[in-house]
Amino acid sequence: MAETKKKKLSTVLQKLTSTGDIDGAVVITRDGLLVASELTESIDSDTLAAMAATMTGAAETAIQELKKSSPDRVIVESKNTKMITVGAGDDAILVCIMKPSAKLGIILLEMKKAAEKIEKEVK
Repeated sequence: MAETKKKKLSTVLQKLTSTGDIDGAVVITRDGLLVASELTESIDSDTLAAMAATMTGAAETAIQELKKSSPDRVIVESKNTKMITVGAGDDAILVCIMKPSAKLGIILLEMKKAAEKIEKEVK
């Protein structure tokens, strides 16, 4: 991927993580490769990319088995974190890690805007 595209994707992720409740964000391919990352050092971005792609793919397959349209997002919640994956076009997925107290409505809106920008960059 061209360096200017990576820079633009990093800028999108930096803006997204500056909202306060988002602890980190990555752009990944649908097969689990890391494209861009804005994470703390304690998170292994390559492992996160692979697992998030697997999780998203499994959710998409499950919904397709029900003969329904693809999911708009996948949300995983635990006691101390939330993770949301959102499609960013046919080739990419946006993944955000956030505090459990994060307000989902605002974050989903910001993720939608970011996913649209990411989709344009990865085409």
